[in-house]
Amino acid sequence: MAEQNCLVTNDWICGEYLRSRGQELTDATVQHIGITVVSVLIGLAVAFPLALLARRGRRFAGPVLGLTTVLYTVPSLAMFSLLLPLFGLSAALVVTGLVLYSLTILVRNILAGLEAVPEEARDAARGMGYGPGRLLWEVELPLALPAVMAGLRMATVSTVALTTVGSLVGKGGLGNLIEDALPSFFKAQVLTAAVLCVLLAVAADLLLLGLQRLLTPWTRISGAVGAAPAKTDAGPPAPATVKAG
Repeated sequence: MAEQNCLVTNDWICGEYLRSRGQELTDATVQHIGITVVSVLIGLAVAFPLALLARRGRRFAGPVLGLTTVLYTVPSLAMFSLLLPLFGLSAALVVTGLVLYSLTILVRNILAGLEAVPEEARDAARGMGYGPGRLLWEVELPLALPAVMAGLRMATVSTVALTTVGSLVGKGGLGNLIEDALPSFFKAQVLTAAVLCVLLAVAADLLLLGLQRLLTPWTRISGAVGAAPAKTDAGPPAPATVKAG
């Protein structure tokens, strides 16, 4: 009986709310995931050529990195206001803002990954007749993947959180539920939407971490080799520890 009255007493944890608002929660979660995925994918597509431009030299790196950093510092309310005349009150407005915010993380990590590629690997590839395009896709980009994936994970988690700001125009996924609940301080709705946002961020990070491990098997091999015990005359070696990640 107490559980059924939790909506009346406005409890933080309310099973009746979950049962009665299940479809509403599902719709908001699906919208949240959709906006996040589209924003991150577009951000990655935009960030990659910008990172390639930035690594051509300081003449390009300064403006590219400076611009993406400035965009990240613009308050979300101001960003949406500037984009409103172009996109109106639509999901495109939210996606564009999130793409611009993701660039500072993605561009810097892609650039850092490419610059960390050993020059010996480039020289060896050139000696084998690799042209610039083949060198990038078959040598540099695979070696840069750990840094790229780290940036993608950070950008995704950040975007999951920032998507809630889209509630300003009614396109904020779970943020819509939080905004709707604030005037009456509907505790169960605020808590449920907030917890779902956290769970989405954690799930996305774990999913991308698994994808990173799948795409970079050599990092696990090198970790296992690096942790192999040294055999001595003092006795049996200590068990090897394999570095995760």
